[in-house]
This record gives sequence, C-alpha cells and structure tokens, in this order.
Amino acid sequence: MILLVEDNPAHAELIIRSFKAHQVVGQIRHIFNGEAALDYLYQRKDYADPQQNPRPHLILLDLRLPRINGLEVLKEIKKVDTLKKIPVVILTTSAAEEDVVRAYNYHANSYLVKPVDFDQFTQLMDNLVFYWLGWNHQPGP
Repeated sequence: MILLVEDNPAHAELIIRSFKAHQVVGQIRHIFNGEAALDYLYQRKDYADPQQNPRPHLILLDLRLPRINGLEVLKEIKKVDTLKKIPVVILTTSAAEEDVVRAYNYHANSYLVKPVDFDQFTQLMDNLVFYWLGWNHQPGP
C-alpha cells in the first residue's frame, strides 16, 4: 500500500493516473495535509482502525503541505521505530538545495522533483513504481 501525501489535487490525480497502468491504484491512500498524514501513520483519530488504515509500504511525501509541512512529517516518521523503516520518497516541485539537504538530513530515502512535462512525469512515476514496488527489497513488518 502506498500513502500519497499531496495537497495539490491536480498533482495527486496525475500520480494516481500514472499508477493505473501498474495495477496499484486500489492500493493508494491519498492524504491532503501533514497533520492527517501523521494521524494516519500513528493510527489515531479518524484512522484508528488498523484494518481500514494499514501501514503503508511506501510513502510519497510532498514538502509544501498545509498544517504540518512535509519536512516535519518526515522528521516525525523517522523518529518512531514502527515507522522509520517505511521508505519515504519526497515528491515535490522544489529543487532547492536547502530542501534536498534537509530532507536527507531527516533520512528521506529518495528525493524526486516533479517534472513539469507530462511525459517526463509519467516516466518518473513508471520508474518509481518499478524501483520501489518491484525491484526494491524491504524488511517484513
């Protein structure tokens, strides 16, 4: 299961459409802000039922989020033993060196800048799916 944390509906739609060709659409949970992402990951409030809200195998995290920004979400994820082994891929429009450095300082597993061109964006999503959901080996729960 993939947790997509993205506040821009147009970007989220492009990401979800890109995954359709890889048969993973039903396995994507879309969250719109950083606070809700942490609630989901900690399985609290509206996300308290672990059967309905399972731990993701991969987190796609935007940086510019309302309520709690993506870097703060990443920092929290990587502090918690039950969450820190979940790969977190930063997927953002920011190519700022400061953002890249801070993301890796907080133990991001990858940092991807969203291309503006649709075909390039689709290719990036194809590569992401193949790597993280196909080729990459992760420890069990």
